[in-house]
Amino acid sequence: MAKAWIVARHEYVRMVRRRSFLIGTLGFPLLIVVVMAISILVSAGDTDDRPLGYLDLAGVIDPGVHLPVRRAGRDGALRPFADESAARAALEAGEIQGFYVIPAGYVQSGRVTLYTWDEEPGSAVRSRFDDLLVANLVAGLPDDVQRRAVEGVSVTVRSADGRRELDSENLMAVILPFGAGLFFTFAVMASAGYLLQAVTTEKENRTMEVMITSIAPEPLIGGKAVGLMAVSLTQLGIWGLAVGVGLAIGAHWIEALQTVRVPWASLGIAALYFLPAYALVAGLMTTIGSAVTETRQGQQISGIINLLFTSPFFFVALILANPDSPVLVLLTLFPTTAFITVTMRWSLTVVPLWQMALSWVLLVASAGASLWVAARVLRAGMLRYGQRLDLRAVYRALRLRAQR
Repeated sequence: MAKAWIVARHEYVRMVRRRSFLIGTLGFPLLIVVVMAISILVSAGDTDDRPLGYLDLAGVIDPGVHLPVRRAGRDGALRPFADESAARAALEAGEIQGFYVIPAGYVQSGRVTLYTWDEEPGSAVRSRFDDLLVANLVAGLPDDVQRRAVEGVSVTVRSADGRRELDSENLMAVILPFGAGLFFTFAVMASAGYLLQAVTTEKENRTMEVMITSIAPEPLIGGKAVGLMAVSLTQLGIWGLAVGVGLAIGAHWIEALQTVRVPWASLGIAALYFLPAYALVAGLMTTIGSAVTETRQGQQISGIINLLFTSPFFFVALILANPDSPVLVLLTLFPTTAFITVTMRWSLTVVPLWQMALSWVLLVASAGASLWVAARVLRAGMLRYGQRLDLRAVYRALRLRAQR
């Protein structure tokens, strides 16, 4: 066990000092900063302090009626006009962004007309007009009813068994699982690819022969997997912190970000599946690296392995349309596709407990088996230095080890 921790620490330190790791890890937070800065600048640049006019031909707006509640960020001034010619003159002079015309038959039709130039008035002032119109229509009702009418409906979707809840104002619960799948693809696959490269390179320069004389294959493979897993967790932690800070800062400028809440349940599910999924990737990549003689050969085979893990992204349309499809249930239970499929399904439906338990057990068992096979193949590869192991040779190595 002590030797495994030494290998893990060595792999971690060596990886985090690589220039590619530093660029990839720090580049994403810098990208978040740039995107947030551009969004804030665009949001601030789109702010127009000019009022929005309206012409009430239906007589539904009473100047003495005020909004019962004022939503955060909706700071648009409204200017009434007595006739359309005065409103057009103000629009031509640039005094207003545009003006609404409420026709005489508005109560029956519910339609109004907005006159403006090419650019549509800002959403804040338009929402202000909508709130004023609704407030006048319900002016005779109690204040709490007026407030509900102006604020609109906030829907919370809750499963019948009470295990799942989705707030219509918190889209982060839907977006986060898809982001977790992308993070898994970029971070884990990159570090697992490095594990493949490290094994093949150590075989080519024959340092593996020196290492295998002082440490058994099992702690060697386990130490490498733990070290690179820590690298991936470090990278994901930095990225998650950058996203959290970016959302916190952007919420002061962008109204849509003010209702974002962290879906801790989705994060917990992602963490539960992340470690065994990574161990499975590490075992498969190490097995490939131990069986081939050149890095190029291993990279060709690893592309197929990467496809097995990322294939749920090809079923995104099906996940959105029917997250309980039998195809997705099969992908949930299959070890290589379990992580991404479960995280995406979790945000859209209630995944049965038996599916969660069975998929996790199968994933953990597959991860342990992959690491065991990797150690056996690594030992066999050392005995046949310079020769590529085919499937029959791998099978014989595993069978011989099992008989001992």
